[in-house]
Parts: sequence; structure tokens; C-alpha cells
Amino acid sequence: MDGEALERIAAALERLAPPPPAPTDWISAPAYVWEGERARAVPVLDALPLGNLHGIEAQKVALRNNCARLASGAAAHDALLWGARGMGKSALVRASVADVQRETGGIALVQLAPGTLPTFPALIAELAGQNRAFLLFIDDLGFGADGRAEMLALRSLLDGGVAPRPAHIRLVVTANRRAIVEREDTSTAIHERDERDDALALADRFGLTLGFHPADKETYLAILAGILAPLGLAFNAEEAMAFAIQRGNRSGRTALQFATELAGRAGIAL
Repeated sequence: MDGEALERIAAALERLAPPPPAPTDWISAPAYVWEGERARAVPVLDALPLGNLHGIEAQKVALRNNCARLASGAAAHDALLWGARGMGKSALVRASVADVQRETGGIALVQLAPGTLPTFPALIAELAGQNRAFLLFIDDLGFGADGRAEMLALRSLLDGGVAPRPAHIRLVVTANRRAIVEREDTSTAIHERDERDDALALADRFGLTLGFHPADKETYLAILAGILAPLGLAFNAEEAMAFAIQRGNRSGRTALQFATELAGRAGIAL
């Protein structure tokens, strides 16, 4: 086969091949989901107003301030949000970024889809040259058999290497397990101590660590009142507590669910 024929075949194959994906526009969207090889832009960041999150006042101030520093180009921490389920860890991440975006812009939230941690270096390489601050979000870090491997991988990535992570890229991680920061060793099995030590070694790499604790009765009712007061709705404390007992916990999420029930009965939107 002569060279001309080979060229025609190559040209035909090139026409049949799908075009390469367009590069991600890392400037226009408020948020993105990193899917392992490329990012999907999220045109509207789903976030509650920061003032609508109740019972976590100190955590709100700390994380929002850290996001503002990152957006302004000042030094900012990687952040670990740990503790009780339903107390607003993920909601606070989204609300803090959205609040800073409304005030100053200059920051985007990039959530890593499950299973994409091995492609973390590729994401950093894409973001390194962008003129924007990015908060990378790993939600609900696992602690099962695969979770331990994930913890070790994340710890290694946080340590950096010959190509350090740029200052305009920081991480925020949420985890439900207290063991990630618990210093007292109450375990007896070797593998349990190893897992605890791995968790502590990971936690030590975050400059900002915020705990979220189960709500007591007073805090739960205060959260509920904070949600319902702007709507002009009252509630019965005994009914609110019965609702929480039925669901097995008192938390911001449970308060929001009960508020949704009351708003629905009243025929108004929450």
C-alpha cells in the first residue's frame, strides 16, 4: 500500500473519531463536580443562606472566614469538619462558599465524585494555572475497608511532593466519625489501633478542624425556632421532640424535616 493510500485512510479515521472534549471553563460557574477525567460545571450552587443554619455559630464563623481568606488570596487552611450526622457539615460548606461568592466572588467549590481520589493530582494540575481560588470538597469520607485506603491516599496527597499544591487550592473534608480526631486510645485490637492512628495522622494534616456534636433538647428546639420564626409559624415542643425520637436523633436535619412538615400543613413554602 502506497503512502497516498495510507494518508487517505488516516484522514478518514480522523474524521470518524469523536472530537476531543472541550477544556473545562474554570472561571464562569460557581461550582463543579470532578468526575475523574473531567469536570462538570454546576451553574447554580445549591446552598442555604448562611443565616439559616442554626446551632453551629462558631463553626459558621470559622469556615466562612477561612473561605474568605482563600478567595482574597490570603493564607488559608485545609479544613476537616467531623462529627454527628445531620448537624450541617455539608450544608455549611456550600453555604460558606456561596456567601463569599455573593460578597467578593473569586472562589469556586469543586466536589470530588466518589472514587475519584486517585485522579486528585490531575485535578490539581488543571487548577494550578487558573486565576481563581478553589475549595475542593470531599464529602463523607469513609472508614470501611476501602475507607482506610482512601484515608491513606488522602494523607499522602496532603503531604504534597516535588510539585506542591498551589496556595489558591485548599481542601475541605467532612466525616461522621469522632475517631478521626479522638486522642484517647480505647481500642484493644491491633487493627483498630492502626485505623485510629491512620485517622489521627490524617486529621493532623488539617489546619482547621471543626467538630459538630449531637444537639441536646434545648439546641434542637432553638434550631427549630430559628427555622420557623421567619415564617411566622409556632410549634409544640412535645410534638417536636416526639418527631425527633421517632427518627432516632436530634439534629439540624431532623429540625428541618419537622419544619417542612409544619410548613406543609400551613400550605406555605419553606
